[in-house]
Amino acid sequence: MRSGSVECIRAEARSEHVIFNPNGKIRMEYEQAGPLPPDEAAPTVMSISAVTLATHDMSRAVRFYRALGFALHDGGEDASFTSFHAGRCHLNLLAQARSRQWSWWGRIIFYVSDVDAVYARAIAQGLHPEAVPRDAEWGERYFHLLDPDGHELSFAKPLENSP
Repeated sequence: MRSGSVECIRAEARSEHVIFNPNGKIRMEYEQAGPLPPDEAAPTVMSISAVTLATHDMSRAVRFYRALGFALHDGGEDASFTSFHAGRCHLNLLAQARSRQWSWWGRIIFYVSDVDAVYARAIAQGLHPEAVPRDAEWGERYFHLLDPDGHELSFAKPLENSP
């Protein structure tokens, strides 16, 4: 496919528009073609397998996540793709050219065994969380931290007496 080309795939229930750039797929857009039959049960999402974040500097990003205690699964500081263990899931990093820019997109929330210990580790490693951990009204203890590429991370644990 050439840069900027669009591939349209028509399925029974939707149209998929895949936008390409010189590096491959960058965006998929879905358009609902019509209502699904009432007797067709929707599939259940069981879990998230992995989240992939873009980085302009793989070496810096790998050092950041290792400093927080993430265990390396594959790749590393010199790789174009790196994967860390995150419980039974993975946090992936994908190297991108400096010309690729992104803005705030959301937040990843990692459940940890001890929020205050992760916070203390972050401080000891010279990282700068947004604020000290706190107990939230929705029943979690948490703190936020931006990674070197501006991705927002939250480290949390449900409070024991929360509903």
